[in-house]
Amino acid sequence: MDGVRPYAVVILVQLIDAGMFIITKAALTFGLNPLVFIFYRHAFGTFLLAPIAMIFLRRKAQSPALSFMLLFKTFMLVLMGISIFYAIYFIGLSYISATATSAISNSLPVFTFIFAVFLRMETLKLKSRSGIVKLLGILFCVTGILIIALYKGPQLSSLNHHHIQLNNHEGDSNHESNHSITTWIKGSFLVVLSCVICSLWFICQGTLLKELQSKLHFTTYVCIFSTIQSFVIAIMFERDFTKWKLHWDMGLLAIGYSAVAVTGLSYYLQAWCVDKKGPVFLAISTPLSFVFTMIGSSFILGEQINMGSALGGISMVAGLYSVLWGKSMETKVPQPSIVIECSV
Repeated sequence: MDGVRPYAVVILVQLIDAGMFIITKAALTFGLNPLVFIFYRHAFGTFLLAPIAMIFLRRKAQSPALSFMLLFKTFMLVLMGISIFYAIYFIGLSYISATATSAISNSLPVFTFIFAVFLRMETLKLKSRSGIVKLLGILFCVTGILIIALYKGPQLSSLNHHHIQLNNHEGDSNHESNHSITTWIKGSFLVVLSCVICSLWFICQGTLLKELQSKLHFTTYVCIFSTIQSFVIAIMFERDFTKWKLHWDMGLLAIGYSAVAVTGLSYYLQAWCVDKKGPVFLAISTPLSFVFTMIGSSFILGEQINMGSALGGISMVAGLYSVLWGKSMETKVPQPSIVIECSV
């Protein structure tokens, strides 16, 4: 049972992530402001996590001292890797389909690897077989991004014609077809930019965690700082307070799901998985989220998947596995201690 448990956990993590893509896309389409959504998501997550952290830390004999400089580093890191990342990411999601967003998210481990190479935390020996495989993986990833952004192609049939209607305000049976090419390209590259920012977050997070030993301390401060920062960002761009009111609708479901299932459960499961099997084991499971999202988006939302999204997603999955395969060849090279988790 212990040998099967990590595989069951990663499948559950990817199912949770796929659910986040689908539910959030539906909520954004129904009119939920992305910046307001980010604030409520972090606020609900903080409300859930802070009491647990306080109870746990009180039981410990001593808690690590936090200097002002360490808090400042954490604050700035959260600003880049959480607040700004999520703002760009969910704005991009509001422009393109959940399937395309999930597909592009597969580039996270590849971008993380590229930055690790630049910072000499990883190796890329182009004269070796492993280096060539890694380089091919990067090229597959870039090709997939370009296919999704620049080529929509013919639409595949929806798996379910009795789906949630996402077109209340537009009067068309297929919401995604109303996206202009310019809007689609803009949304694609916003999601790509968010993945680049998140990759930097993973690199810097690994460095900061060496100074801040308590992961629970770190996660709690991440939630608190991201709540404050996301509120400031949201209030700067959304002054209409009617958009801040919560109702018993898809928006509240998305906020509650993200706070409980993603922040409360998935983050813990990811940490458990990395601890038991390592970050590569978690990274290699991320294409499952793309598959689950594609099926769920078609069946629940009635999205007609574009051929470009499907081909681009396949190319990016191939790129991810090529990079991981190249890494597996380097059995004599010590693995770097950076975290390359893939959830958003």
